[in-house]
Amino acid sequence: MSASLEQRIQQLEDQAAIKRVVDIFANLADVKDIKSQMDLFTEDATVETYFGDTLFASMRGRDEISNVFSGFIANFSALYHMNGQFTVDIDGDKANSTHYCLVVLISEDAQGKTYKNLNGIIYQDEYARRDGQWLISKRVAHFTWRDMSDLVMPS
Repeated sequence: MSASLEQRIQQLEDQAAIKRVVDIFANLADVKDIKSQMDLFTEDATVETYFGDTLFASMRGRDEISNVFSGFIANFSALYHMNGQFTVDIDGDKANSTHYCLVVLISEDAQGKTYKNLNGIIYQDEYARRDGQWLISKRVAHFTWRDMSDLVMPS
């Protein structure tokens, strides 16, 4: 039996709402607003971050996620997240997605030299709908490659 018009509309609305969570997360990262990012996670969310095959951090709950995120981004003067392809599967009040992101991290060393750290990241997320809002319940971030180089700043 095919889905009704209402079911198809709900599916599209859910997909758009979940994609919006992904994009808002990226925008908040770029302005270093970790406090607001935490509102995008369930209270008991988990996050695992891998650099290659090595686990960098495993976090549970908003407080721990916030502390680790804050410590990590403190190393950078600027961040730029550019979200790419995004696929999501929705099953009632649960969903999961895979999305790709190009992240540029800008930092300076003690001598004032500026560096660009370009990263390819694949996120595998799980979501839960709570009180009508989609939230991230689990995120696994795979930093799959990176390219470090000197950055020439405009004068």
